[in-house]
Amino acid sequence: MELHDVWFVLIAVLWIGYFFLEGFDFGVGILTKLLARDRPEKRVLINTIGPVWDGNEVWLLTAGGATFAAFPEWYATLFSGFYLPLLIILVCLIIRGVAFEYRAKRPEEDWQRNWEQAIFWTSLIPAFLWGVAFGNIVRGVKIDADMEFVGSFWDLLNPYALLGGLVTLTLFTFHGAVFVSLKTVGDIRVRARALALKLGLVTAVAALGFLIWTQLDTGDSWSLVAMLIAVVSLVGAIAAIKVGREGWSFALSGVTITAAVAMLFLALFPDVMPSSLNPEWSLTVTNASSSPYTLKIMTWCAAIATPLVLLYQSWTYWVFRKRIGTQHIAGTH
Repeated sequence: MELHDVWFVLIAVLWIGYFFLEGFDFGVGILTKLLARDRPEKRVLINTIGPVWDGNEVWLLTAGGATFAAFPEWYATLFSGFYLPLLIILVCLIIRGVAFEYRAKRPEEDWQRNWEQAIFWTSLIPAFLWGVAFGNIVRGVKIDADMEFVGSFWDLLNPYALLGGLVTLTLFTFHGAVFVSLKTVGDIRVRARALALKLGLVTAVAALGFLIWTQLDTGDSWSLVAMLIAVVSLVGAIAAIKVGREGWSFALSGVTITAAVAMLFLALFPDVMPSSLNPEWSLTVTNASSSPYTLKIMTWCAAIATPLVLLYQSWTYWVFRKRIGTQHIAGTH
């Protein structure tokens, strides 16, 4: 296996990690409006991800940086072609981070309500747009012989990509509901389980349609295996939450995300951005990659830094592993 193939796999792993971790905190942000009945319950939901949301975003920064260094042509074409949706995602992530930090700075009702609205919308919009973006990457976009995107923003809003956006939105919300049921106690835990069950059924219908479409369009035997794992895991996650096994359900929903993202990258390989105008103009792991020397240096840096990051983030989750409820919120007694 060549180094550019290794880095394609590593970038896939980074995106899997990002969607697994950021997926549930996007879901929790959406649930602040769908699940929470009052301000203390909203505080409970926000507190479940308060210690970890910023660490989860490190995976996105690393994935973007790795793409820039390992596949500069891919990075350039992707960010120029998807400029508007990626800009919207970036703005949402900035506002979302500010909302988490500033929401509790003042006690006024309107102040806190406005920041809670910001958390909801800046969780929902990226959760949808990431699916649209990856749907277009797998489907292919208008790339000319100079490796430049020549389409428009409206070309990105095609049925396949919009279905991909619906899948990530529902899957992340389901993932978040399972996480809330795993991290809370009392009535909010019971309602999170009931909502997760409903969301799981909606997610299953949308995901099955999207994955089958992907398999029929660009899949191979390996992507078929990943698709079957994703489907079985999602069914298992729904069954586990129904019987109150939140830990198993969260693990299986994570496997669903892992297998689904892996399927997209397997269906994509050896391309990194297919051209819908001419297959010969597609960006591949070969023609879009950096020099072997650059990839070699990157590999050594990743081998040293990645275990340290994983250990630190695992320790963070271990420290904040206990369940919380409204009784833990100051001023609610």
